[in-house]
Amino acid sequence: MKRSLIAILIALAYAPTAQSFEPFQVQDIRVEGIQRTDAGTVFSYLPVRVGETLTPERATAAVKQLFATGFFKDVQLENDGGVLVVSLQERAAIASIDVNGSKEFDKKKLLQIFRDVGMQEGRIFDQSVLERAKQDLKNQYISRGKYAVDVQATVNPLERNRVAVNFEIREGKVAKIRSINIVGNRSFKEKELIDLFALGTPSTMSWYTRNDQYSKQKLSADLETLRSFYLNQGFLEFNIESTQVALSPSKRDVFITVNVSEGEKYTVTDVRFAGDLLVPEEDLRSRLRIRKGDLFSRERLTESTKLMTDRLANEGYAFAQVNPVPEIDRVKREVAFTLYVDPGRRVYVRRINIAGNTTTRDEVIRREFRQMEGGWYSQEKINRSKVRVDRLG
Repeated sequence: MKRSLIAILIALAYAPTAQSFEPFQVQDIRVEGIQRTDAGTVFSYLPVRVGETLTPERATAAVKQLFATGFFKDVQLENDGGVLVVSLQERAAIASIDVNGSKEFDKKKLLQIFRDVGMQEGRIFDQSVLERAKQDLKNQYISRGKYAVDVQATVNPLERNRVAVNFEIREGKVAKIRSINIVGNRSFKEKELIDLFALGTPSTMSWYTRNDQYSKQKLSADLETLRSFYLNQGFLEFNIESTQVALSPSKRDVFITVNVSEGEKYTVTDVRFAGDLLVPEEDLRSRLRIRKGDLFSRERLTESTKLMTDRLANEGYAFAQVNPVPEIDRVKREVAFTLYVDPGRRVYVRRINIAGNTTTRDEVIRREFRQMEGGWYSQEKINRSKVRVDRLG
């Protein structure tokens, strides 16, 4: 019986169109060309059922929905004497993924990178996903300082509409730091600041410390060290304006420039308390490590808030928070802090579980506890319990 083409040969890059045809009543539906996809999945995307009339608009909608599943690379709808024939060409499935040439990462780590972008064995192969996997893999190497990494991927067709994906990696060498410059520093010499960094230019010990090998994570840690140094010296408004990392044409040499804005040194004029204190203010104030007349220090301020939250934790407020809010006087270069205390809800210990004890019985361990089940949570008692259990050996 002669078939009349209703619609549709569509590439994913183009909007679906339907050829002009006479609407007809669907007497039956037949699906052809599927190997892995269940016929029920195809039926669920068709906007027409047996006994209904298929129009060009409904045919176009059906093709759009079938392409949107990502399972098919070609879709045709045909009328075979009142039988709607859905001819499909499935996308290939990934049978295997192999990686060669990787020394920086083990295969388990690499396969996890691929899974994160949606590429793994058994999934439908998609060229755009493959490109994302290659780029993510390159980014992992770049974060380790290997800017010259080269990643090539080949796709080999297999029987039963499957493919094998192979990655060939040429890692290259880690880029070496040739210079580190800090711009904008007025209060400290550049060498003094650079000595704070774990990264550095090549030296006689670089073969052992590898401090001259650039790493994005190490640079981030060094910048935080620099920020902490200034904030602990009274520079409340210190800021790292920008960081430039320049590569040589060979991608083997790195030049780092850090632009900073020091601001001014600030003196603490007052420390006040607000919120629900629950314990005497004198008790909290005795735990202050930063006082009126001191140069601002983030380290001492952080230590103060921790000591206060620990004090509240001893009263059962395990999730207490102490948030410092500054009031800055830029003219006088002074700062006052208001410490807002939020104790949260008081909690008690319902049960203490013990795990990992293969030779010591539970009751032997429990008798060392100073934090009791059914009692209010106490950080001090928990710490004492840990010390006593450690002494059991």
